[in-house]
Amino acid sequence: MATFILTLLGDDRPGLVSALSTPIKAHGGSWERSQLSQLEGKFAGIVVVSVPDAEYDGLISDLSALGDQGLKITIERTDETDPGDSVRLALHLLGADRPGIVAEISSALAALDVNIEELETDVHEAPMAGGLLFEANAVLNASSGARTDEIRGKLEALADELMVDIALTDD
Repeated sequence: MATFILTLLGDDRPGLVSALSTPIKAHGGSWERSQLSQLEGKFAGIVVVSVPDAEYDGLISDLSALGDQGLKITIERTDETDPGDSVRLALHLLGADRPGIVAEISSALAALDVNIEELETDVHEAPMAGGLLFEANAVLNASSGARTDEIRGKLEALADELMVDIALTDD
């Protein structure tokens, strides 16, 4: 089996997921995992697909042809990797919106050698207080030798500087 990741971007309209999934099905492929979203009038996403080796070239050709429908697709073949011994953590952040929150948090995590596997963010109205709240949820991966209490301590210190609430839990 050939496994690959495709990314897509296009103007949002009905039928985009169908246009993408139809050739995958036609070539005996499996839509394994995805994150798709409409953002500011655009439709964007990433999808993990596997397909029998003999069907790979035909599927890639059919997916590339979707560019004629205004869908920009990039395809990257991948080999599955073994994450080894690691610790998965869930991070939740909530606080007043301001520029630089993601940069500060991601920099701190990188310095701790913690990988961000998934990140979802949103900005929404603060109930009763007015203004905007920034909210982030992330799945983190740290080596099994990493000390969760050290990661938590660094993030809590940063949370105080940024004036946000951070919760770090086992995933």
